[in-house]
Amino acid sequence: MIKATHLSYTFGSYWALKDITFTLGKGEFLFLSGPSGAGKSTLLKLLYSGLPLQRGDVWIAGFSLNSLKNSQIPLLRRQVSVVFQDFKIMPNRSVRDNIALPLEIRGLAPLHIERRVKAVAKALKIEEKLKNCCGSLSGGEQQRVAVARSFVVNPQVLLADEPTGNLDPDLSLRLMDLFMQFQSYGTTVIFATHSHELLKRHPSARLMRIEQGMVTYASWPGALLYRRADMDMGGVT
Repeated sequence: MIKATHLSYTFGSYWALKDITFTLGKGEFLFLSGPSGAGKSTLLKLLYSGLPLQRGDVWIAGFSLNSLKNSQIPLLRRQVSVVFQDFKIMPNRSVRDNIALPLEIRGLAPLHIERRVKAVAKALKIEEKLKNCCGSLSGGEQQRVAVARSFVVNPQVLLADEPTGNLDPDLSLRLMDLFMQFQSYGTTVIFATHSHELLKRHPSARLMRIEQGMVTYASWPGALLYRRADMDMGGVT
């Protein structure tokens, strides 16, 4: 479902990522850990084509990002959903409108849209807020709207950038249960987090740690650790 090979990215002279290589199959769950500024968000942005590839190869949800045309990016994002760190909701629109947007873009029938929106909103305990303007919600409620909008389309791949950062512990655990439920349905999930508690509660999940743009730990053989000798032999020039 996801295969990244020798993926590197720079902002000017600064290396945000160095020789990232890993593979995830259908329905696998990966915790992406590491300190702030390690490169986690950059990696997620590359995977949904929010940043252009500079070095390396990526296959995700049947798309080669190396040959992806701008006109194909909307097609990619029908299969790859993202829960952004800064929500990216429409503050002047209702909760219902924010959640329904990706379904409306797909041209689904209104009755199907309403059923899906209500089901996801109920799971995240925001069904009573559907008519409220998103700008009037708390930060935690806005985060739940962002999560609901990503869940509602049943994506092949779900990328989450610190989605529990503004939630209380109980709601964080409930949200994790929903992510795990999606995994059980066959969705491949990459979940970036700082929470050691979440990692402890889900020891069977894959774990990959990034520090200073490099993979320094991986709990399964589908990821390669950064080795400076490999880079010196031509991994990055």
